[in-house]
Amino acid sequence: MIEAKTIAMVKSTIPAVMETGPALTAHFYERMFLYNPELKEIFNMSNQRNGDQREALFNAICAWASHLETPEALSKAVEKIAQKHTSFSIQPAQYDIVGYHLLATLKEMLNPRQDVLDAWGKAYQALAEIFIRREAEIYQNNLNKKGGWQGTRRFRLIAKTRESETITSFKFAAEDGGCVIAYQPGQYTAVWIKPDGFEHQEIRQYSLTHQPDGQHYCIAVKRDNKGLVSRWLHDCAEPGDIVCLAPPAGDFYLNVTPQTPVSLISAGTGMTPLLAMLGSLAQCGHQAQVNWFHAAKNSHQHAFSSLVKHTGAQLRHFTQQIWYSKPEPADITETSSIKAGRMDLTPYTSSLNDPQMTWWLCGPVGFMQFIARQLVDNGVNAERIHYECFGPHKVL
Repeated sequence: MIEAKTIAMVKSTIPAVMETGPALTAHFYERMFLYNPELKEIFNMSNQRNGDQREALFNAICAWASHLETPEALSKAVEKIAQKHTSFSIQPAQYDIVGYHLLATLKEMLNPRQDVLDAWGKAYQALAEIFIRREAEIYQNNLNKKGGWQGTRRFRLIAKTRESETITSFKFAAEDGGCVIAYQPGQYTAVWIKPDGFEHQEIRQYSLTHQPDGQHYCIAVKRDNKGLVSRWLHDCAEPGDIVCLAPPAGDFYLNVTPQTPVSLISAGTGMTPLLAMLGSLAQCGHQAQVNWFHAAKNSHQHAFSSLVKHTGAQLRHFTQQIWYSKPEPADITETSSIKAGRMDLTPYTSSLNDPQMTWWLCGPVGFMQFIARQLVDNGVNAERIHYECFGPHKVL
């Protein structure tokens, strides 16, 4: 429990911190990587360059400082971050490093009194202890599961399949031949690689696309011309290659009753966690309505269309609608279930107005914001909207 005096001291300085904006966290990361360059082996340096990680950390600092009296209000955010941290194998000693550089940054940028710095130090330590405890639980749970491990484990790439013009799927099996941890539909694994020519070890999280079978993990990756890891996977990785994987993680996973209607809404590679959800619903013989709404550029970039059609056919009540933003001439026909333009859910008012419907979104942040506005404007309860951001979390 944080003392009232400490809480008051931190809250009194929140306005000054907020005035710095992400410049504060930019300074923090520059300082930390200067004095602890080994952490470049853990952090995604691409997210440093585009500013996403700095923005996410700044928002997290402000949120925590504003909820010191009610930390339970941030329990969902804590769980999301703790899950990500375990896929990076974050350890308690690294929290000490972060805390040291955070306080040094506050001193260098704001020059507060020592008692103010001490208050922020206590507030940070309280948050660090919450994460350390939760992450220790996750690590232990992973060890206790069948096929479990902590940290990373060596996996062999056994299949590489091109699913569209831009998306390729990868299937892995443990190098030791042992079984692997099962996972919830929607969770991800972290891929750890450092091939020849890479300056740093790179870690990326990719959604698990298929149903657990106890032996394999499958991911699907979109090639990004600026993406170091995606380009290596697409252009260089071949069956037989070894990579390291972390245990499955993530707080975005399907958890519904057989009577709960479900809408799965995605754009581009945002379909990847939803594929596992759709497969799970089919495997369990889901009784309620299932909607699959997906947006892609055109048929050349539309992945897994046959798999979705086959899986949907196993469900009692299944509706599929596809939107192409830039369709090819042959993409739109009178008999196709494909529409041109941006995704528009207003024709599906029966689903929108169903108070039991749950909505699961994944795709670019702008797309999810666009869809969330449609849902909320049509009376959907925001608590029934679940979403996943690839990369640092953002609030829709």
